[in-house]
Amino acid sequence: MTNRLAEAQSLYLRKHAENPIDWWSWCDEALAAARAENKPIFLSIGYSSCHWCTVMEGEAFSDLAIAQYMNANFLPIKVDREERPDLDSIYMQALQMMSGQGGWPLNAFLSPDDLVPFYAGTYFPLEPRYGRPGFLQVLQAIRHYYDTETEDLRQRKAIIVESLLTSAVLQDAQTQDIQDRELLRQGWESCTGVITPQQQGNSFPMIPYAELSLRGTRFNFAFRYDGAQVCQQRGLDLALGGIYDHVGGGFHRYTVDSTWTVPHFEKMLYDNGQIVEYLANLWSAGFLEPALVRAIAGTVNWLQREMTAPQGYFFAAQDADSFINSTAAEPEEGAFYVWSYAELTKLLTPEALTELQQQFTVTPNGNFEGENVLQRLHSGELSASVEASLNKLFTARYGVTPASIDTFPPARNNAEAKTSNWPGRIPAVTDTKMIVAWNSLMISGLARAAGVFKQPLYLEIAAKAANFILNHQFVDGRLYRLNYENQPTVLAQSEDYAFLIKALLDLHQAALGIGNESSSSWLEKAIAVQTEFDEFLWSVEIGGYYNAASDASQDLIVRERSYADNATPSANGVAIANLVRLTLLTDNLDYLDLAEQGLKAFKSIMNRAPQACPSLFTALDWYRNSTLIRSTPEQISSLIPQYLASTMFTTTANLPDGSIGLVCQGLKCLAPAENLEQLLQQIQQSQTRELTRNMGN
Repeated sequence: MTNRLAEAQSLYLRKHAENPIDWWSWCDEALAAARAENKPIFLSIGYSSCHWCTVMEGEAFSDLAIAQYMNANFLPIKVDREERPDLDSIYMQALQMMSGQGGWPLNAFLSPDDLVPFYAGTYFPLEPRYGRPGFLQVLQAIRHYYDTETEDLRQRKAIIVESLLTSAVLQDAQTQDIQDRELLRQGWESCTGVITPQQQGNSFPMIPYAELSLRGTRFNFAFRYDGAQVCQQRGLDLALGGIYDHVGGGFHRYTVDSTWTVPHFEKMLYDNGQIVEYLANLWSAGFLEPALVRAIAGTVNWLQREMTAPQGYFFAAQDADSFINSTAAEPEEGAFYVWSYAELTKLLTPEALTELQQQFTVTPNGNFEGENVLQRLHSGELSASVEASLNKLFTARYGVTPASIDTFPPARNNAEAKTSNWPGRIPAVTDTKMIVAWNSLMISGLARAAGVFKQPLYLEIAAKAANFILNHQFVDGRLYRLNYENQPTVLAQSEDYAFLIKALLDLHQAALGIGNESSSSWLEKAIAVQTEFDEFLWSVEIGGYYNAASDASQDLIVRERSYADNATPSANGVAIANLVRLTLLTDNLDYLDLAEQGLKAFKSIMNRAPQACPSLFTALDWYRNSTLIRSTPEQISSLIPQYLASTMFTTTANLPDGSIGLVCQGLKCLAPAENLEQLLQQIQQSQTRELTRNMGN
């Protein structure tokens, strides 16, 4: 027997459809029912590829005793964080206030009258273990507290609401009037420190930090860290580490160690888009490591083969877990990706296995539960014979050779994974929903790689996805965040607008670099999306963009403006940089006014906690060092593959006689450049003017 979630579009919600818990989705009817019955709301937030969300679904949420108590004493609501990042952001912040840490599944208890959380946690085991109480004990204690500690509950909620409101407004009377150039320097140093190699703990890509650090390498001043070395090491860790799928392409979400060896095996679209862009930028900055090119190409192959819908958009994610065989009761983590030593000895000749061991971590005992995760031991190019061995592993995994496969159909749920006739291993489940924000990150990555490597195919793939969004995600003049089976749903949030505008601007620049005639249309579309963004999400009173639109915030206890970078960049950081880029391309100073207001709104948090918001520092870099190059298509085509971090390009047919380009900075242009050497010198000076001004560098 199924519950209400059987009818949900979200894969994550449907995974809970057979729980005995009487789940609701987040809706007005659920909230009204909780108030009418005076039941505290049990809010559980997660996502389809979350491993511990899956564990809790199979344990506590499937237990009859827990379900009976839950249904009688609480109003249980399930939320897919990928559908409602605005809700997730508020309650995650509350969890961090209460416990000092966050994560998913996010389980919170709310008062039904005002939706304010009064207790929250992450994974709760079925029985007491890992130093955590059993879930039934938690439920009983929470209900007793709700019924008997009315005054303490009121005070507790008041503190939480005050903290959430203070955080949302970002008021800080103690902020000192720090100069932008010093603020930039402080931000670069703090964020570079965040990605400096550590000796312990998990390893996440953290691309917003790496991108900011890479931008800082163009400045000639002393850091506590060697920024170029840190950026290059991050690129090597990504391209050589076990976080990259060396057989099938694509990046996993993170590794569970500090050595980049054993991943948490889910693959998220948002990570792959950001990593492709970063590796392309790293190459363009002069780090010509062949492994970077191989990783980008392999990721694009994976994207086309497994993550692209026939309509051209990209799927959201692939699970970490998969079934060993069709009779297995539960999927196992990493089963689709790892290799036993016995299997490798059957697939490869002794000579080929020996050569593979010289290049990858392969041992009889393995490095993950007796199995081998492939991690490269050396940089550089792989030999043809090693690539041939990897192709044999590909064939064993997928059941076909790399040359004979164009697309690999997704397993859309566990039942489909177990019952389909797969020619090789049973694949992990793919969440096939389309998310505008995540597609946009991938479009940006492809666009940058297209410009750097002169790859029209990358631009073609990116353009097809962008056109799907532009043609299908606007309903009655409004952008929608998600698409399920050709049905747009959920009004777009700030990250959807910000990342889409960035993607359109990146397509505009890549098209200029490749000589594609579509460049002007991408700019026109970016301007149109920006107009809608400003209308519905801009905060007129305090600056910056709210997470959700003014007509889609009725169920939020506070309207937040995201400034912190997590697995994805902050919406406001990207949005403010977009405003500066639009100013350069349109000469519309209204955009620059908004950018200035936005930076002013977040300056206190940038000064107080620079390590939290690298994307805002990237935006400040754009604001202070923005550069526009007006030149011929041929000249622009030769410049775009270079790493010119705060630079935009536009073609012009009206250059002064004897010149090859104009470099404009802010509201002025420099003398026309008469040769390439002069042009490059002017570009370098323009891109570093804020940090070098009055500093003697």
